[in-house]
Amino acid sequence: MAETVAAATAVTQDAFLGGRLLLHQPAEGHRAGSDAILLAAAAPESISGLALDIGAGVGAAGLSLAALRPGLTFGLVENDPSLAALARTNITVNGFGQSGSVYEADLLDPQSRAAAGLLDGSAALIISNPPFLDAARVRSSPKASKRSAHVMPDGATLEGWITACLALLMDGGQLILIHRPDALPEMLAALQRRAGDIGLLPIHPQAGKPAMRILLRARKGSRGPLAIAPPLVLHEAGRFTPAADALHRGETLIAW
Repeated sequence: MAETVAAATAVTQDAFLGGRLLLHQPAEGHRAGSDAILLAAAAPESISGLALDIGAGVGAAGLSLAALRPGLTFGLVENDPSLAALARTNITVNGFGQSGSVYEADLLDPQSRAAAGLLDGSAALIISNPPFLDAARVRSSPKASKRSAHVMPDGATLEGWITACLALLMDGGQLILIHRPDALPEMLAALQRRAGDIGLLPIHPQAGKPAMRILLRARKGSRGPLAIAPPLVLHEAGRFTPAADALHRGETLIAW
């Protein structure tokens, strides 16, 4: 029997963005945190059209995006039924019922996307925190909820994930990803001849430490050059840096 988060774990209610957002999420397994906040803060300040959070889980990144940009029309795309149910709850309790939707679909299956109402070429912006690990190279967690958040489905690749995201994106639309730095070659290869105007922003845990994450921004159909933004440092003296603290409180966006 497939594990369901609601049955297997308790659900907590956690404040994000300095209390502007209340997030229901499983008490065990994958927990939303800085990656979701940084992904939302990296999106353009003004967005016209539909924004999608792909692999949304309980909706942390997509709801943060909506909270930071009032009036945004957005969708949370999630394949796990129990996480999708929590995402629907989070849309409602945060007052986004008129502007937000959950699309329960397998991103990598075009028929599943279409059945959920996701149309190719429909999104102006896509943000995504893909599973970081390759199923063929790691020992997966026995917890289904944690495994699906961190490990690609069997046979799936990061290139396939990016290709599917680009299919949903309209020409000229933006794709923003957060991932580990060692995934950068694969991300750039997947975008070749499909997207340009690529921006990279390294995220460091502390000054002088190697980057732990990288934000990537690309525009579908563009031939613009690649640019590397100044790095973002998250911590100093055991606490957030002023810049990171302002981002986590929802007071600023990433300018890059």
